[in-house]
Amino acid sequence: MKTTHAGTNGFQEILEKKEAELGRELWNRDDIAIEKSADQMDEIQHATEREMAIRNVDRESILLRSVKAALRRIRDGTFGTCRECESAISPKRLAAVPWAPCCIQCQEAADREGREGTDSVSETLVHAA
Repeated sequence: MKTTHAGTNGFQEILEKKEAELGRELWNRDDIAIEKSADQMDEIQHATEREMAIRNVDRESILLRSVKAALRRIRDGTFGTCRECESAISPKRLAAVPWAPCCIQCQEAADREGREGTDSVSETLVHAA
């Protein structure tokens, strides 16, 4: 079901800024560099920091894919429509998570079922920020 929502230009601008921000962050991968140290504790610390940096890159990559998918939905006219039930996604949800592909009810159902392809990671990132 194609739909046009007033204000998608505002969401497009927000999403494009987020896309650029994530692109810059993902480009800088200095934290992943393997550093050698004579001190074993330093080695452990560097390995821990590297692992955290890798997890951040993974989360940011997932979020970037979600943002790009939302921009595609704006272009094809399906932005703001739940991909599961085809109902309108509430403006409040879109304001909080502009890359959300599902309405809150379908997202909650997907989270309970443990389905992938939803924006639970994105929701976590929003609350962490």
